[in-house]
Amino acid sequence: MGSTPADPLPPLDRRRFRTQPLGGRQHLVETARFAKPIEPTASGTAFLASLPDFLGVRALRGLAGSMAAAHRAGRPVVFGLGGHVIKVGLGPLLVDLLERDLVQGFVLNGASAIHDAEVALVGSTSEDVGGGLFEGRYGNADETGRLFADAAARAARDALGFGTVLGRMLLEARAPNAALSVLCVAAQRNVPVTVHVAVGTDTVHMHPACRGADLGAATHGDFLRLASLVERMDGGVYVNVGSAVILPEVFLKAVALVHNIAPERRVRITTGNLDMLRHYRPRVNVLERPAEQGFDVAGHHEISLPLLRLALLDLLSRPPTASPPTESR
Repeated sequence: MGSTPADPLPPLDRRRFRTQPLGGRQHLVETARFAKPIEPTASGTAFLASLPDFLGVRALRGLAGSMAAAHRAGRPVVFGLGGHVIKVGLGPLLVDLLERDLVQGFVLNGASAIHDAEVALVGSTSEDVGGGLFEGRYGNADETGRLFADAAARAARDALGFGTVLGRMLLEARAPNAALSVLCVAAQRNVPVTVHVAVGTDTVHMHPACRGADLGAATHGDFLRLASLVERMDGGVYVNVGSAVILPEVFLKAVALVHNIAPERRVRITTGNLDMLRHYRPRVNVLERPAEQGFDVAGHHEISLPLLRLALLDLLSRPPTASPPTESR
């Protein structure tokens, strides 16, 4: 009987493993950054201070700090809005920031403009797509489709901004809920709102009054207006909220256009992205490629945007402190 063959791969001898005292190790987490229990009657300031200083909270604080710094320096803060932001009732908070002069521009996709306009007109919006798709009822609201067709035609004819014309037309129609509408309040305060659409993506493109030539001219004009806004954003902040494709693409091209015209002058922009899911285009085309610094805040808009507003107002109520955290992406 032959001898047993040697083990071809013996286990590692853990006696070679080197240890160190726990107290001598560099730590990434310490109790000073832990959450602090507070009472339900606590102030908003106390609530913000009680949050743990990690990950999403740290990104939220960093973005709010950058927005506060931009405001104090007189640099623009611009919000890009997807449709869901308006659908979940956040228009009044955006209007509040606008009325406090804390926002210098809005960038809307077609869906957010539609929902905002319908809120202004009738105080409600959104519909059951599945429930009306095969009955021919989905997307056939006459007033909405006609408003957007007329606004596009007027914007193309008079060389005015698509978003600006929409706001002015709603005000001319004495929309009963104009005070809740980003389009309306921005038009009243002469704050730019650009609207960016891809033909066929919005319900209003089905309306018989919609003309592709007008729509294309209106939204292309607003693309150039966005580029003009980007050109003025050195030291400013752009916050993309709830747009996964169209607005990140449009924003990147506006940045490219500006730097093609003046490649020697780098426009430094801090960016933020608020969304339920982390998507490729917001990460790459908003937070990374065009940004000096980017802050990613994942979660429901109806939670994260009110927290961002509260954090911004809290910072502006106090003297400036240290620079915002840089752990952003």
